[in-house]
Amino acid sequence: MYYTTIYQSPLGPLTLACQDDALIGLWMEGQKYFGEGLPAGPPICGSSAVLSAAENWLDRYFSGEKPNPQELTLRPAGTPFRQVLWKLLCEIPYGETTTYGKLARNAAQQMHRPSMSGQAVGGAVGHNPISIIIPCHRVVAANGSLAGYAGGIERKLQLLTLEGVDISRLHMPAGMH
Repeated sequence: MYYTTIYQSPLGPLTLACQDDALIGLWMEGQKYFGEGLPAGPPICGSSAVLSAAENWLDRYFSGEKPNPQELTLRPAGTPFRQVLWKLLCEIPYGETTTYGKLARNAAQQMHRPSMSGQAVGGAVGHNPISIIIPCHRVVAANGSLAGYAGGIERKLQLLTLEGVDISRLHMPAGMH
């Protein structure tokens, strides 16, 4: 059994989901992989302490504060590899970006591997089921391309702008102008 609610954000409606004492999902309307990882069965629509805490976090985030992902109990469903990547995403400071390559090097180091595929990292980042709070929008390509974002490149740009990232060095992926 899990709970869901809709949060009205500057990016449009966000669907939040929780189970027991943890947030398990946050998706934007139309997002790729929407609802991936949710338990079987219909949700209970309504409020819970976990959803209220997440809504408060989002209120503060969208008003320009810098809430920390660690303030919430997050339990995204995913493979151990994806869990490592999502934990690394939470370490990217507010208002800063990192690259897929740096993320791959950090993941390889944490997993005691000589290297890590940038494609595998991109896949794990793209399947992040708790958008915004687990800040996958802070990952860009080494050449400054905004690259893929499951919630859409325009929303990625809005989030980075909200956080005060210097977007003058970033650009839309080829073919998306």
